Amino acid sequence: MVVDETVKSAVAAATAEDLKNPATANPNPNSKGVSGRGDSELEEGEIVGEEDLAEQSGKEEPKADQPHPLEHSWTFWFDNLSAKSKQVAWGASMRSIYTFSTVEEFWSLYNNMHHPSKLAVGADFYCFKNKIEPKWEDPVCANGGKWTMNFNKAKSDTCWLYTLLAMIGEQFDHGDEICGAVVNVRNRQEKISVWTKNAANEVPQVSIGKQWKEFLDYNENIGFIFHEDAKKLDKAAKSRYNV
Repeated sequence: MVVDETVKSAVAAATAEDLKNPATANPNPNSKGVSGRGDSELEEGEIVGEEDLAEQSGKEEPKADQPHPLEHSWTFWFDNLSAKSKQVAWGASMRSIYTFSTVEEFWSLYNNMHHPSKLAVGADFYCFKNKIEPKWEDPVCANGGKWTMNFNKAKSDTCWLYTLLAMIGEQFDHGDEICGAVVNVRNRQEKISVWTKNAANEVPQVSIGKQWKEFLDYNENIGFIFHEDAKKLDKAAKSRYNV
């Protein structure tokens, strides 16, 4: 599997060292006073010199590593399989899991959650820009559509990760068009889809589809379906764009 190096550098920069909590104490504390006289206090009326202040400032305790902020905040959503069996309206069982806004938060979540191959059949797992709900009815998604890739059962884990990295790492030339992505776990296959905002705007949609295939080294043809067509025709909806 090939992934653009910029994807790795943009998001996977959260190395083990980045995620460790640095020591908060100075390993070599200075036992001397400001003026270098040990623990003795300054004589009455004596003024601390600039050199003394500089020495004190230079020996302050190091600050903890700063987090690596993402350009957007993102929210993980999950559609509950057990609720689906109760014939509830589509989306009624969907719930948000967690919103993250830094590289460290992403890896902390990703490393402690089930990957697609471990999800129950029928589960839908989403990662969307914060404040955009993964529903056709959401105002941002209403006029959009989606690109979809198909995978054999339990074979989408790596591509799901690389899709997330490409999105949150802002690797798409038309990243502002992207709403989020979803992985659907079904009996015989798994599907990953990238949702976009303006389906009728062909140029950025096609660009997103082509780049997505490149990031994942995916060689099969993929199609883009308008949400409007999917709502009217359901599974009979046809792709408007193909790459």
